[in-house]
Amino acid sequence: MVGGTKGMGRALSRRLVERGDTVFLLGRDLEELQRSAADLQVRGDLDAPLGTARCDLADPGGFEAALDAADAGLGEFDTVVVTAAMFATQDALEADSQSALQLMTVNYANTAYLCELVRKRLLARGGGRLVVFSSVAGDRGRKPVILYGSSKAGLSHYLEGLDHKFRDQGLVTLCVKPGFVTTGMTSGLKPPPFAGEPEQVAGDVLRAMDRGKPILYTPAIWRLVMLVIRFLPRFVMRKIGF
Repeated sequence: MVGGTKGMGRALSRRLVERGDTVFLLGRDLEELQRSAADLQVRGDLDAPLGTARCDLADPGGFEAALDAADAGLGEFDTVVVTAAMFATQDALEADSQSALQLMTVNYANTAYLCELVRKRLLARGGGRLVVFSSVAGDRGRKPVILYGSSKAGLSHYLEGLDHKFRDQGLVTLCVKPGFVTTGMTSGLKPPPFAGEPEQVAGDVLRAMDRGKPILYTPAIWRLVMLVIRFLPRFVMRKIGF
C-alpha cells in the first residue's frame, strides 16, 4: 500500500487489515508509517505491527528498494495499491511553475514508472492486482483543475492501456476515480452537495477489487456527473466554472 497513512488510503488500509489481508505500508514519512502500522496492529488484532518502508513518489530512485522491502516482508506481494499523489489548486500552480512541474511529474511520470516496476514483478510471478487512485479531474479539461487534471488524465490513460494489454496475462488493473472526497487534501475547498467520505470510498474500492473491475467512480454519482461533463460542448465549458 503506497500512501496508506492518510485519507482514503488510511481508510482502505484499515478495511484490508480488518478483513484479514496482510498489508505492508509504503510512504515518505517513516514516523507516520510506524504510527499507522501500530494503529492497524490494534485494529486487526495482529501479533506484530505491519511492515513499513520509505517510498516517496518524488524520489523514483527509491522505488526498487521499497518494492524489495515489501516483497521480503510479505514473501512476494500479489497486490499493490497506490493512493498517494500531490494536489494543489489551479491558482497556486499557476503562480509557482516549479510546484506545477513537481505535481505533474509525481502524479503521472513517477507514478507510472512505479507501476511499470510493479507490472514487471507481478507478471513474472504469474499476475496479480494493481490498484491505482486517479481522479475524475482527468476526464475532461476544466478551469479549476487544468494542471492537476492533466496529470490524472495521463495516469488514467496509462492504466486503461495496461488493462487492455496485460489482463489476459494475469495483471488485473483497477483505476479508481474518486470525485470530491473530504480529506486533508481537499481541506479548505468548498465541497459539492455529493461529496464523499474516505470510509465510503474504501468500501467501494474493496468491492471493485474483489469483482475484478477495471474502473471505479466513487462515490457512484460521479460516474453520472462526469458523463454529463464529458458531453458538454466547449462553448458551455468556457462559460461555467465547474
